[in-house]
Amino acid sequence: MRRSAGRNVSLLSVIAVIGSLGAAAPVAASPLAPPPKSPVAVGYGGAVASVDADASAAGIEVLRKGGNAVDAAVATAAALGVTEPYSAGIGGGGYFVYYDAAERSVQTIDGRETAPRSADSSLFLENGRPIPFNDAVTSGLGVGTPGTPATWAKALDAWGSTSLGKLLKPAERLARDGFVVDDTFRSQTAGNQARFADFPASAKLFLPGGELPAVGSLFKNPDLARTYETLGREGVDELYRGELARDIVSTVRKPPVAPDATRVVRPGDLTATDLKAYRALHRAPTKVGYRGLDVYGMAPSSSGGTSVGEALNILESTDLSKASEARYLHRLIEASRIAFADRGRWVGDPAFEDVPTRGLLSQRFADSRECLIKDDAVLTSPLAPGDPIHPTPCAAGDAAAPTTFEGENTTHLTTADKWGNVVAYTLTIESTGGSGITVPGRGFLLNNELTDFSFAPAAPAVHDPNLPGPGKRPRSSISPTIVLEHGRPVLALGSPGGATIITTVLQSLTGHLDRQLPLVEAIAAPRASQRNSATTEIEPGLWDSPVRGQLEALGHVFKANPEIGAATGVQRLPDGRWLAAAEKVRRGGGSAMVVRPGGRP
Repeated sequence: MRRSAGRNVSLLSVIAVIGSLGAAAPVAASPLAPPPKSPVAVGYGGAVASVDADASAAGIEVLRKGGNAVDAAVATAAALGVTEPYSAGIGGGGYFVYYDAAERSVQTIDGRETAPRSADSSLFLENGRPIPFNDAVTSGLGVGTPGTPATWAKALDAWGSTSLGKLLKPAERLARDGFVVDDTFRSQTAGNQARFADFPASAKLFLPGGELPAVGSLFKNPDLARTYETLGREGVDELYRGELARDIVSTVRKPPVAPDATRVVRPGDLTATDLKAYRALHRAPTKVGYRGLDVYGMAPSSSGGTSVGEALNILESTDLSKASEARYLHRLIEASRIAFADRGRWVGDPAFEDVPTRGLLSQRFADSRECLIKDDAVLTSPLAPGDPIHPTPCAAGDAAAPTTFEGENTTHLTTADKWGNVVAYTLTIESTGGSGITVPGRGFLLNNELTDFSFAPAAPAVHDPNLPGPGKRPRSSISPTIVLEHGRPVLALGSPGGATIITTVLQSLTGHLDRQLPLVEAIAAPRASQRNSATTEIEPGLWDSPVRGQLEALGHVFKANPEIGAATGVQRLPDGRWLAAAEKVRRGGGSAMVVRPGGRP
């Protein structure tokens, strides 16, 4: 989750705001004034939008020194591992979508975590029954092989222009010199206090002296600074084959629990062989046409690209630009309901499952599902899936597969450079604080991504493509998206939020492309999230609106959610400038920056 908009400036924010490379980080006793933190920025030379001013500043620093969008994305992600350690870091994974301006092509990297090779469908079963979800969250059992460092290395090797060592320097400096704690960081720590206290390494880092970090104090992570320095010097193989790999394996297999802890912490079965075998994978992106544009996303193992793409195909037949707000939201909700019904049946790791990606993204299949939507009634959830291989209009499918739970504490960043390259990158450690287990002496938390698997078959009568398996990647909802027109970028965006990522990206895209909202306003608009359940979650802006009553009259049932998603994006303007956009309010507001706010290209 994002820290509040009122957090104090630190070293990297100073660099971005005043361009002074020699500025010092503030001391806790005399914090500097809050930095300018804007949800929108327009200018030349490149752009960065992220959850955090320090992280965006790290990316801008790289762009100013001649780096490209890929370089800036890695630097921003590494900085987020410092300032947003409960959302992301080298102990997790993610998905990287890249637009190459020279080739006018979109390529992607699947950096999703993998299960140990010993895992099977009974990974989370004891005596034939699923273990309690929270027990799996705080355990070695839920830890997958981290994919983030391998993603950085693969992206830089293919498209980068700067060494990893140089790109980690801003984050290394930030970890060493510190950032100022705000209310949100303290509250997130408080939410994890009981878990962290049970692991000495986590308690030492996040609960210094046994206390929560004080608002206004300087939070430093020297262990992570040293880890970044090691990765920069030795390369990411250190995490997959070196001493760091051995530390990760020993931590997972024998979680270092405090002697007085009463928590039952199950060990995992991750091995050195699992880490050595890990590969981040180049995958062909998903692609659909929408309103004359090409929309590219992340293919399975993520369900983001197929679900967003299918929903857009379903909505293609409706002129959303002329629809009333109620009709727009009704169609959006129903398209999302259908897409989630289909992803639950068909999407999993393509190395293990025969995922009909082409069928899911075909307009013929979308048309066979769109005819289910009525303007005067609501579909009943859970809705049964359709058959993308043999589409039959309005056909009733097999039994429905409910949506599995996914942790919402993820982060997204978007970058662009002066050459026109663009990156949309979403990374995560799953739950807030991941597994709660810090690798001793290394300064980062391990993920609990394997809890994204179904613990048991979602529906006995239907094949579940998301059960655990050896080396398998759990299904994700991560949806980094890039939109092109005639081969040139229009916009790129993404969001955290677990399964709500799909609905957030879908609503932001249609809000901008169909409803003609400026990108920052499309991101800020109050959200609805329907994930093939009996109720649709809506934010206060819709809960308190007359449109809720209009939709309820059709049969919609709503549940209030104070906050859904937290998107960032970049947009290429007709005059060649970049526009960076982030949240105006959600999670404290985001940080949009450009290299040169004025001047000429």
